Amino acid sequence: MGRLFIFIFATLIAAAPLPSARLLAHEHNHGAHDHRQDHDEARLAVERGEIRPLAELLGQIRDKLPGEITGVEIERHHDQWLYEFIVVDKAGRLYEVYVDGRSGEIRRTKEK
Repeated sequence: MGRLFIFIFATLIAAAPLPSARLLAHEHNHGAHDHRQDHDEARLAVERGEIRPLAELLGQIRDKLPGEITGVEIERHHDQWLYEFIVVDKAGRLYEVYVDGRSGEIRRTKEK
């Protein structure tokens, strides 16, 4: 099973640009699927209020992260959206921090 990435609509990150970060969307599933459809689903989920905008989540969790954000992805697992923040601490350790797209709650922090 490969991880498929697409750029999410620019309005998601326009309100909170991260100078060195890119926001990507991907969905875990088997077989081929349409990247454009993933993009549209993530954008529409924000518009419908199913997930919170990146700018809003950053305001809530930035101080709880173990370092500087270097990348952001959005993943969909079994109809649940998770923001995945790629974070590097001062010692150079890399972390993946998974945040619930709806509640903003940190679900898991994993050192890479």
